[in-house]
Amino acid sequence: MITGEVKNKIDKIWLDIYAGGITQPLTVIEQLTYLMFIRSLDEKEMENESLETLGEEGITKIFPQTDEGQSMRWNKFKDKDSREIYDIVSSKVFPYIKAMNNNEDSAFSRYMEDAMFLIPTPQVLQKIITGLDELYEHDIQGLDMQGDLYEYMLGKLATAGQNGQFRTPKHIRDLMVRLLEPAPEDKICDPACGTAGFLISSAEFIREKYENKMTTEQWEKFNGELFSGFDTDRTMLRLSAMNLMLHSISNPNIKYSDSVSKSNNTEDEYSIILANPPFTGTVDEEGIHDNLKAVCNTKKTELLFVALFIRMLKVGGRCACIVPDGVLFNSSKANKALRKEIVENQQLQAVISMPSGVFRPYAGVSTAILVFTKTNAGGTDKVWFYDMKSDGFSLDDKRNNLGNDGDISDIIERFHNIEKEVDRKKIDQSFLVNKAEIEENDYDLSINRYKEIEHQKVEYDAPEDIMTRLDELALDISSKMEELRELIDNE
Repeated sequence: MITGEVKNKIDKIWLDIYAGGITQPLTVIEQLTYLMFIRSLDEKEMENESLETLGEEGITKIFPQTDEGQSMRWNKFKDKDSREIYDIVSSKVFPYIKAMNNNEDSAFSRYMEDAMFLIPTPQVLQKIITGLDELYEHDIQGLDMQGDLYEYMLGKLATAGQNGQFRTPKHIRDLMVRLLEPAPEDKICDPACGTAGFLISSAEFIREKYENKMTTEQWEKFNGELFSGFDTDRTMLRLSAMNLMLHSISNPNIKYSDSVSKSNNTEDEYSIILANPPFTGTVDEEGIHDNLKAVCNTKKTELLFVALFIRMLKVGGRCACIVPDGVLFNSSKANKALRKEIVENQQLQAVISMPSGVFRPYAGVSTAILVFTKTNAGGTDKVWFYDMKSDGFSLDDKRNNLGNDGDISDIIERFHNIEKEVDRKKIDQSFLVNKAEIEENDYDLSINRYKEIEHQKVEYDAPEDIMTRLDELALDISSKMEELRELIDNE
């Protein structure tokens, strides 16, 4: 975790950029990302030089071995005059890293094609470079800290996208990852990846659990093809690529793709899908893939994406995804068709209802986590419902840390010991519901459809007793008023 001091330093850099005229958080993060990227290239080059000094041969250098080429390295220009720094970065370094895109071996620059350098003045650029250099020299130790730093910056994206997509809080992503428990042999995908948060959380889990057990081949897979992400926003693709790079995943399968369109024919490929697809968005009906419309004929993205997850999973593959509450109970034909598909043709395991404040300040929408396995042959027996009351943070716009993880540990523990839930009653916070009962209720998956409320009988006094007490109270008030008048008259 990054300290308050580090956060203050980032906030200071952020304020310098803001004062320079860049006020959009996404643009600020982009510009900081590019500079962090430029610095990382120099660090990588220093590693190459160290290996060369040790006698390793065949190392490809990042920067040209000329005076001009070496002048583009971070450690060469960072202490120069602000105007000279600005000229080097804007007219030499930035165009160079964009041109590096032609090098197939350069995973660092693959997503820089559309990048634009927008730092307004030499003075602002110098302040940013000085601030970042101080952070890296004194505060940023290792990949985990770099990742935390980037996560903190991404946390400043406090607005939802135009199609209703927004960043999923890290503790919710970690919860979903721990429900599925990905392993090195898996192939993990987020078809609406945004800043690649679910892929990062998966990588952290695998590294934590398997780091000392993984083979060289598994590490190579970890560095690349283990993780796939798709998005239609090129800015998000650049951010996700940098985010993954800062977590030591330098060659992930991150691509521009309209996941629900006819151009995406991916199916039966992934063993794990983790996602928070965009809510409230609609797509061009003509462009929707036919096999998604066959599951639920709709233009609503929240339904189409769930149908897509089923298609993209291998048989036996598992999914944990976030959906708005309406998906669980809406009576439209498309909603019911999707729910029936998951219950009847796949294996629905869990519906975890989350409080509406989880996504504040982005949105106050109520959501749930669906957990299911693709079988194409049914298998749903009992569905586990959990009514999350707290995620460890206040449910207002401030989202203050409450000093605990709310219901998260309990959810993980109960999900992985589902056999102990058999005797739980529907008045409890979690319980099992038979598939037959779900079918009887038109495949409604709202927890409120099945949760029972225990009403306690309240005993009231007889009306005569209440009236007697009211009379006594009135007499007492009258007596006190007389005493007060006497005091006033005697003054």
